[in-house]
Amino acid sequence: MDVLCVGHASCDITMSVPHHPAADEKMRATAMTVCGGGPAANAAVQVARLGGAAAFVGALGRDVFGAMHGRELQREGVDTQWVVWDGDTPLSQILAKPDGSRCVVNFRGDHPWLAADALPLHDFAARVWLFDGHEPLLSVRMQELAEARGIPTVLDAGSVHAGTERLALRVHDLVASQRFACDYCGVSDPGRALSLLAERRDRVVITLGEQGLLWWRNGESGHVPAFEIDPVDSTGAGDAFHGAYALGLARGMDWLPLLHFAAAAGALACTRLGARAALPDRQAVADLLASGLAASPSLI
Repeated sequence: MDVLCVGHASCDITMSVPHHPAADEKMRATAMTVCGGGPAANAAVQVARLGGAAAFVGALGRDVFGAMHGRELQREGVDTQWVVWDGDTPLSQILAKPDGSRCVVNFRGDHPWLAADALPLHDFAARVWLFDGHEPLLSVRMQELAEARGIPTVLDAGSVHAGTERLALRVHDLVASQRFACDYCGVSDPGRALSLLAERRDRVVITLGEQGLLWWRNGESGHVPAFEIDPVDSTGAGDAFHGAYALGLARGMDWLPLLHFAAAAGALACTRLGARAALPDRQAVADLLASGLAASPSLI
């Protein structure tokens, strides 16, 4: 196994709309997709589409949405043997705007976090473990186990919540959104946030959307520009980035090629409607990397 993806799985209902709806406004969507979603589940699919071996660890409900998502993961080649089938499947309603931005409304219900001992931890085996923080009790226990085994771990830190707060300074690779980095550090400048996080971690990446990313690694820092694409829907771009990043780490890629590899996957995920449908395969990523549509990285 290349990557074990631990955390959230949902069902995404994505609609393309002409603009953000105003109060009491009714509008007609121009397109719609319904498919599986969730950061960790999407990252697992991204790993598989890039030619890696992935497993998803998390919960799906015993309902029509959970059954649909489980079948979808299996069709993609994701190992689902560690899925806990219980409760209701979380749902996400996503509105995608013409400029590629989106808004998301999540419904999780009263589904409890999986317990730290919810699964037989001795069964887990993969080169890299990726967490999204949405199962904090199980994830913290797994992080401790990975540390004891010498397994590299990555956190997809999209926003500040209980799970990302508990894992941010535990994982080997903190790969965070600008929102998380600035909120977590209490600053408005992502460059300052990078400096503060670098005091506690050896490898930190802060994604900046269309502005590319900032990175820190073993005393050096730099900036990688974004690829030039025509955005349709940015939903899932972070999930694609994290899945590709974890796979590149599992396969021992050099640092800057690893960042370009992940950035290319994230960029391509913005070019189609819906998160799951837009996750690119390895040929699409290879083609974008070969096109040279990103400027050269720079040291800070």
